[in-house]
Amino acid sequence: MQKTHLFLGAGLLLCALSGCTMAPKYLRPDMPVPAQLPVADSRGQAGTDVSDIGWQTFYTDPGLRQAIATALENNRDLRAAALSVESYQAQYRIQRAALFPSLGANGTWSKQRTLASGQYVTGEMYSAAVGVTSYELDLFGRVRSLKAEALEQYLGQVATHRSAVISLVAETARSYLSLLADRELLAISQDTFKSQGESFGLVQQRFESGIANSLEIAQSRTMLEQVRASLAQYQLQSEQDKNALNLLAGVAMPDPAGGQRLEDHDLTLQLPANLPSTVLLQRPDIQAAEHALKAANANIGAARAAFFPTISLTGQAGYMAPDFGDLFDSKSGVWAFTPSIRIPIFTGGRLTAQLDLAEIRKEAAVVNYEKAIQTAFREVADGLAARKWLAERVAAQKALVDAAQEYYNLAAFRYQEGIDSFLTQLDAERSLFAARQSYVTLRLAQQNNQVNLFKALGGGWQQ
Repeated sequence: MQKTHLFLGAGLLLCALSGCTMAPKYLRPDMPVPAQLPVADSRGQAGTDVSDIGWQTFYTDPGLRQAIATALENNRDLRAAALSVESYQAQYRIQRAALFPSLGANGTWSKQRTLASGQYVTGEMYSAAVGVTSYELDLFGRVRSLKAEALEQYLGQVATHRSAVISLVAETARSYLSLLADRELLAISQDTFKSQGESFGLVQQRFESGIANSLEIAQSRTMLEQVRASLAQYQLQSEQDKNALNLLAGVAMPDPAGGQRLEDHDLTLQLPANLPSTVLLQRPDIQAAEHALKAANANIGAARAAFFPTISLTGQAGYMAPDFGDLFDSKSGVWAFTPSIRIPIFTGGRLTAQLDLAEIRKEAAVVNYEKAIQTAFREVADGLAARKWLAERVAAQKALVDAAQEYYNLAAFRYQEGIDSFLTQLDAERSLFAARQSYVTLRLAQQNNQVNLFKALGGGWQQ
């Protein structure tokens, strides 16, 4: 038993001298997701790392680039995230400073009058000293563990800031594309309103000539008013989109160039056929979760070290003399050295509870880390699945627009020639209007899917 205690004591002394801590060895948890992401095509090149793609490379439209650059410079939420990083960096520097002795210098001068033997005596005293103020010998790594915890918290905030950059880039792109889509829908409504106005005028002429009836007049007016309502709707949505973009950018943004359509923005993310799930580890939010896990792991070391004695050193050396001229004389030298030790004997279970709390927090950090990976996997998998089916839906909707346009042309011709009823032309015009609206909406969904997939794979934070 005595040898066991001797070896234990020697081991602790060796640990203290070698600078180790009592924190458990960090092991990254296994990824709780399949090893491969479900990439549905092989249009990309092997080894593509989306996290290395800057947003200027992915977004090629000059107006969109300007909007993103302005948002990164002026967005208030991003500024707040940057200030949070700086605050955590300052906290880390504060904790790191505890590893080094604090040296301080002080000088005093005192003068007092006292009564001695029935006479008043006036005396002076001068002193100057330099000393160490309560330096803790980190024999068991408590201070180093706290420093490691503060470092991981700071690095976690850096990753969180990068995640905020990615989110801001994606949100700005979605807002810009939504503005283009609503303005395109507004243009479609304006074209349809003009066409329907001409159709309504033709029906009125035919009614006055006794060719059309009052039912056709009512049907034409109904369609005209429906399109008028759509005009107001898309005008409102366009203005709200512009306001949302201005809020993200932090300043009033110029209007996008006139005539732009979603088809002018072909965002296609090239991916390799075999994409491992390990690429998710490049996502800043997962990196932030891992830094939180490492911080919790380091905190266990500090909680363990609290069970052992704490040794602190305080000392100073200087001069003291009744006359200022003799202050720095060699005979005026004084010094003081005050080591102290604090040994926890009985704490009512507080230290044990603190260690239990640190271990529970580490387990919670593991759960949060695994959940972050699972959430990222689902976001990417959903984006990959949507990319394939949205492409097919957009192609089918484009074919439907072409078919609806042909249907409308034939219906209008047959009505003008008196072959078919106005109801057929009205149905054709409604079908064409709805088909064109759905096509723009699907194109927006397709572009947003590429934006979200770019974000989900961790791309867009590099500038």
